[in-house]
Amino acid sequence: MRKELEKIKKSESPPEVIRNLYSKEEIKEFLNLYADLPTTVHNKKQNVIKKRWLQGYNEKLEKIFYERLKKQIGDFKMDNLKDENGKDIYGLIQESYAPIGLHVDGGFELNNQIYKQSLIPLTPKGSTIIFKNRFYEESTSFTQDPEELKKKDLKYGQNKRSSQHLKLYGNEPFNKDIHEKYLKHENIDNLKGLEVELIYEWEIGSMLIFDRSHLHCSSSVIEGKKIGIATFTKK
Repeated sequence: MRKELEKIKKSESPPEVIRNLYSKEEIKEFLNLYADLPTTVHNKKQNVIKKRWLQGYNEKLEKIFYERLKKQIGDFKMDNLKDENGKDIYGLIQESYAPIGLHVDGGFELNNQIYKQSLIPLTPKGSTIIFKNRFYEESTSFTQDPEELKKKDLKYGQNKRSSQHLKLYGNEPFNKDIHEKYLKHENIDNLKGLEVELIYEWEIGSMLIFDRSHLHCSSSVIEGKKIGIATFTKK
C-alpha cells in the first residue's frame, strides 16, 4: 500500500495539454540529443528503442525542460531511473514502431509520493489514451496474456505484470468505436471497465501532463515510427 496515498490523491488533477511550449528549433535540438544518447534498451519483441536522457549531453535543454515543467506543475523532484553513478536522468526517450499496451507508471518505490508525468512528442503522428481509471501500486503492465503473467523475474526498471485491473473497475464493455479507431492492438476484453478521459493527439511543440496514477497506453495510430520523451516526477 502507498505510504503517501492521501497526499498523492490531494495533488491529482485532470490531464492537461500545453500547446506551443517548444519551438521547432528546440524540437530539433531534442532530436539531436536523441541521436547523441547511447541506446539503453532495444526491445525487439515490443519493437521499441529506449534511451535514457542522461545529464550533461545538452545542459541548455535540461534547463529549459526543467524550468518549463516547473512553471506548469510547481516544485517537483525527478523520479526516473538513475544512471550508473546514481545521478538522476531527465527521462526516457522512446522510438516506437508498435504501440505500447495498457500500463501505469507508478514507479518502483511505494514510499515515494508520486506526482505528475509528462510526454513531449518529437514526431507528429501518434496519440496517447489516458483513462479515468487509476491505480496506486508500482509500475504495472496490465494484461490477460498467461505467458506475460508468468513473468516474475524482472530486471530493474521493468513493469510487473498483472490482470488485477479486471477486478477493480467493473464489467462494463469498452467503447467499440474508440477501440476500433485507436486501440486495435489491445484485446477489447482487457479494457473492460475502463473509461477514456483524454485522447491526446500528438502535436509538435506541445506537452501532455497527467497524474502517474492514470492507466494509459499508446494508440494503434503509428505511421512507421514515433519518438517521444517521457518524464516522471515525485514530491
